[in-house]
Amino acid sequence: METDRLEYFKKLLQERLENLLSEAGQTMGNLTDDKESLADALDVATMESNRDFQLRIRDRERVYIRKIKQALHLIEEGEYGFCDVCGEEIAEQRLIARIVASTCIDCKTEAEQLERRSRSY
Repeated sequence: METDRLEYFKKLLQERLENLLSEAGQTMGNLTDDKESLADALDVATMESNRDFQLRIRDRERVYIRKIKQALHLIEEGEYGFCDVCGEEIAEQRLIARIVASTCIDCKTEAEQLERRSRSY
């Protein structure tokens, strides 16, 4: 991949990482803030449900953060944009759609088909 395209992806990855880390910090701050005195059990249940939902989202984002850091490391190593399975270059359109993609579309499609077949048995 050309140097200018690598810089483009590196910048996008860094921006996404900064945004996710900022949002995670805000969420943790909101979860630890003093709670209002809630009038009834329904209010408490709603608050707990919302809190659980936020934590699930943050857990997914934690996984995404790890993938972003890995992609940034691959850029530094000169290995970003190559399929983990076949070693071929991943199409730029795929990287634009899924910036942390580690497999080309053909290998990903094949893996998904194998997974579907194994679930049907």
